[in-house]
Amino acid sequence: MHVEVEKKRSKTINECSVLQQTAYWSEVKRKQGLGSKAFDIQAQGEDLYTHSVREQHVRDDLLVLFQNVSEDHQIGYVPYGPTIRPNEENRGLFLEELSETLRPHLPENCILLRYDLLWESPWAKDESCFDCAGNWQGPPARTSQEIRLNFETEKWNLKKANTNILPSDTLFIDLTRDEDQLLKEMKPKTRYNIGLAVRKGVVVRRADMRDLDVWYRLYKETCKRNAMFLHDPDYFRAVLRARMEDVRCPAEVELLIAESSGTPLAAMFLVLSGKRATYLYGASSSADRHLMPTYALQWEAIRSAKERGYTEYDMFGVSPNPDPSHPLYGLYRFKTGFGGQLFHRMGCWDYPLDHEVYDMYITSEMTAAGHHLR
Repeated sequence: MHVEVEKKRSKTINECSVLQQTAYWSEVKRKQGLGSKAFDIQAQGEDLYTHSVREQHVRDDLLVLFQNVSEDHQIGYVPYGPTIRPNEENRGLFLEELSETLRPHLPENCILLRYDLLWESPWAKDESCFDCAGNWQGPPARTSQEIRLNFETEKWNLKKANTNILPSDTLFIDLTRDEDQLLKEMKPKTRYNIGLAVRKGVVVRRADMRDLDVWYRLYKETCKRNAMFLHDPDYFRAVLRARMEDVRCPAEVELLIAESSGTPLAAMFLVLSGKRATYLYGASSSADRHLMPTYALQWEAIRSAKERGYTEYDMFGVSPNPDPSHPLYGLYRFKTGFGGQLFHRMGCWDYPLDHEVYDMYITSEMTAAGHHLR
């Protein structure tokens, strides 16, 4: 396996359907205080894929974010990357070679590379990982996962992280279907609630920076109701401003607000990049929930993305199965009502660069709240 990397300016990252690997996301994170580096990566097709033209080269971009985890150390985080998708048997070899090739380009105090892998879990289609009702039960124990990914690598250095930063389970809705088909594939209750919101006069409007305080009031209420981590207003201001202030970032971002008689009831951030629309953040009021504003909001976002030529809608985060004890179970119930296909990613994997410091960091991470790199 041979991988070449070349540094490039983050603003020159090519357009990509994976939001977290775009120039736009680099700018968002810069405004939120994180450093980043971008690379052009290249590999031989025959090293990645079972069937490939011998001389074929595969090229793509890679965005790495950096966050300090102590006064002396930082970690390199690759959100939903790399976007190159090797055959399963070549994944570990590819990550090992990529990590070692990146090593000289990283800060000296970088103790690890953490890949939030977007690749489908190799157990996602393993019948033994499903229960009798057809619900996925997740991958096996960490040791089994590490043996599988490190198979045939030289250093056996890929470690399953303690937690995932970005959602490892999501729903994708196929927007190439017509609206009638999209509605038909929803659960009956979801279709009913969309119609109910319309009958009750719920309207959805596109907002701008002047409405950020409206968003934040709903967001604070949602976090309190669900005991969620609360970002400060500047976190979301960066999401809107990154695109407004840099037209070279090939992504669109919209703040949508659902209202009844002028009263804001729900809001969401919709980001569009490549061929994919992503439901990034959502919030709602505890009042007037019987008007079903969140259903009107999602349907408008789906319809809008479809009308503008996007082919895929990412619901961005659900529990892996209908387990009421899972913290994302409520999102599972709501989002699966809109149809779509569940997709189970591999989640976060570490490539330690300084093993001694890495071991201490992992120990402290297990008892800490974690680092909010999203």
